[in-house]
Amino acid sequence: MPIEQIKDLIDYGIIGLLVFLSFITFAFSIERMLFYRGLKLSDYTNKTALELDISKRLATIASIGSNAPYIGLLGTVLAIIITFYIIGDQQDTINPGEVMKHLALALKATAAGLFVAIPATVIYNALLVKVDVMLAKWEIAQDEKTS
Repeated sequence: MPIEQIKDLIDYGIIGLLVFLSFITFAFSIERMLFYRGLKLSDYTNKTALELDISKRLATIASIGSNAPYIGLLGTVLAIIITFYIIGDQQDTINPGEVMKHLALALKATAAGLFVAIPATVIYNALLVKVDVMLAKWEIAQDEKTS
């Protein structure tokens, strides 16, 4: 397999994975918000059952937020390795502009990883606050029932 095809495979594979993870993040966050909107805290008599229901999928969003930069960095490192391999093959005709172009394009995977990670982390934190508020409201309602 020619080196350019390997480079394209790495680029599209990493970027494709990050796009997929971004889709998962937004799909799970929309699902959670719709679930929270229709949730009736009074339906729960057990705090653990409530916690299990309201914290579903949050770990996945957190994992995506924390791992997306590493996936992007992996793509960048692999693209830089490929770039150095290409430079090594063209020892007698090294064009500095072409080298800089390849190195700049290698950084796009890291940028894509950050582009996925930042919203995922913000969404996770916002949903976590929502979970904490719902748990506090449930506890207040339980305290009022026993008083």
